Amino acid sequence: MFVRDAMTTTILTIGPAHTLRQAARLMSARRVGSAVVQDGDAGGFGILTERDILDAIGMDRNPDLETADAHTTRDVVYAAPTWTLEEAAEAMTRGGFRHLVVLDDLGPVGIVSVRDIVRCWVPARLAA
Repeated sequence: MFVRDAMTTTILTIGPAHTLRQAARLMSARRVGSAVVQDGDAGGFGILTERDILDAIGMDRNPDLETADAHTTRDVVYAAPTWTLEEAAEAMTRGGFRHLVVLDDLGPVGIVSVRDIVRCWVPARLAA
């Protein structure tokens, strides 16, 4: 199975000026654990995860004042839609993260998470 088979294609995209509370509300409403942070000025993408928000609050940062930009991971490991789920899982394990932004030639086309991979693997294992 490939990343394209498991990834979520509806991507939550936010700007760097969104507050952590705004990001958390949007993530909760969409039931996703990450958001792609698109910085038009810098011309790049980053990722903000539920863990980033949790860490900020745990450090007593004010979620109404802290911006997504201050907590965005910019050194993102990207996956290709043609990666196998094993390749994605290995990259996540190696990097210690649970979400991969999926890129093709046009930019982000999805997000694949550990949950997405498990969801695909469990039915396949049960059917074997």
